Amino acid sequence: MIPVVTSAIGLTVAVLIIMLIRTDRLHVTHGIGWLVAALLMAGLGFAPGIFDAVAMRLGITYGPALAFTIGYGVVLIKLLLDDIERSNLKLRHTRMVQRMAILENEVRQAKRARADKTPQDKDDNT
Repeated sequence: MIPVVTSAIGLTVAVLIIMLIRTDRLHVTHGIGWLVAALLMAGLGFAPGIFDAVAMRLGITYGPALAFTIGYGVVLIKLLLDDIERSNLKLRHTRMVQRMAILENEVRQAKRARADKTPQDKDDNT
């Protein structure tokens, strides 16, 4: 019964991810990783013996221990990638704010220069 439930959950998640990508709620680069994870989950549900055989080949007597270890590693990698992306976004945001401040300062200076220049032009014309 467990393989059927695992397969159903994996396929459901895969369909959900495809729908999220198609509606632009999930970026393709993020969706591919999640899609691979969901399809692996469904595949392992359809053929749990393969996973147990791989675990035995690696010298792990309890197959689910390998699954939890791999899952833990994947979660850690995902967290690391998210932190890297967040750091890049924060850096880009800071640079954009700095550029905006420079542009606002240039606009203020241009307005001041035009305001200072305008009374002189009027005096020259009279």
